[in-house]
Amino acid sequence: MTKRRIVSRDELHGRIQELGRRLSRDYQGRQLVTVGVLNGAFIFLADLVRAISIPLEIDFIRVASYDDNSFSSGSIRLTKEVELDIDGKDILLVEDIVDTGLTLAWLQEYFKSRPVGSVRTCALIDKPERREVDVPIDYVGFADKEGFLIGYGLDYAQQYRHLPEIFSIEDYTEEEKKGEK
Repeated sequence: MTKRRIVSRDELHGRIQELGRRLSRDYQGRQLVTVGVLNGAFIFLADLVRAISIPLEIDFIRVASYDDNSFSSGSIRLTKEVELDIDGKDILLVEDIVDTGLTLAWLQEYFKSRPVGSVRTCALIDKPERREVDVPIDYVGFADKEGFLIGYGLDYAQQYRHLPEIFSIEDYTEEEKKGEK
């Protein structure tokens, strides 16, 4: 597998600091709960919350839609629920990547059906060219990054999350390419 760097450590750090400042301003005086979508968002969430200068709570949710493939199965199931009391609080969903929008749309509806103050989304990577459903993303790290991305929490078949930068996989099998349709 050949990989090409798409986003460097310095670019990640700079953009996350910007997002942290903006989130700190937008949520000043509010009860913010950041909810990281496991597994992909954990590295981004860790750096993001350290860049936010206001009090907040952190929790995680896990949904499954990709199994071990490079494309969504289209079926979304909740595998880990948030554990904090979120009633009346402002929820910031933190995602690693939004491509088809199916998972994010499901998560947004899930939280909007609960008695929370608000629901917004922060995504490290937004790939609107892959969108199947229109979903609002309130805070975006990087948009329009091409290719199948790995590193900084992003994976291929549960591998490569540990890479400190974001890479595009440049050569993979014809079977894997079919998932990009």
